[in-house]
Amino acid sequence: MLILFRKEEVTKLIKQTISSKKSIGLVPTMWSLHKGHLSLIKQAIDNNDIVWVSIFINPTQFSNPADLERYPKNLEKDIDLIKSISDKINVFSPNEKEMYDGMPKLKIYDFKNLDVELEGKFRRNHFNGVATIVSKLLNLFKADDVYFGEKDYQQTQIIRQLLKIEKINANIIICPTVREKNGLAFSSRNNLLSNSEREESSIIFKSLTLLKKNFNSLKLELIKKSIIKSIQKNNKFKVEYFEIADSETLQIHKKINPKKSYRAFICVSVNEVRLIDNLLLN
Repeated sequence: MLILFRKEEVTKLIKQTISSKKSIGLVPTMWSLHKGHLSLIKQAIDNNDIVWVSIFINPTQFSNPADLERYPKNLEKDIDLIKSISDKINVFSPNEKEMYDGMPKLKIYDFKNLDVELEGKFRRNHFNGVATIVSKLLNLFKADDVYFGEKDYQQTQIIRQLLKIEKINANIIICPTVREKNGLAFSSRNNLLSNSEREESSIIFKSLTLLKKNFNSLKLELIKKSIIKSIQKNNKFKVEYFEIADSETLQIHKKINPKKSYRAFICVSVNEVRLIDNLLLN
């Protein structure tokens, strides 16, 4: 395993990899790795000759400084977790100055309204920050494949658009959401929850599955409102959004077209810890 901190070192190795005609898989992460990340890494190992994991907490995708400050960080633990899969995986973990060649600078993109609703509505410029760093990473690693989790579905659609905008020749591989035993989607933010909050947060996935079960109901909007009310009976839980959106355009729809594909998207703040999830409805 190689653990590098400078782009110059990475560039030298990538040139060697390309000259030897080996495929490159990239798994971008932001510290505090978990089973969801491990599933991405395993998929990358299966598909590629060389696998790189980037570990970098990107300041430009945080609109709330307090959220950035409390984001869990433990590089040593993350490295050990990666080693539990394979010691042949390479890790790149730069600091802000190295990654941005100085002060972090945000690039603004036109995502064709993919970033307007859901997370984009509550986190200003979040997806511009995500795209800024993913673009830098893909241009650095020249990856054949880049891996993301379905839990961050809106993000995956943003990255698809980014690849078109910047004409980056890479495949985006979307891996299924990995869940805890109670259905809660694995997230680095789960580590900020108490044991009881973690258990109580099972209501998020239960709510999605209940909506899916009733997707063809004529009373779908009433069911949604009832679910939100049920979640917020817990005074530590606040539903930021619970929406049905077109799987392709991410536009929110109240009138369902049976010829289109839809997903339910939810964000619940649990004692100020934001937890997101989504589920294909049809």
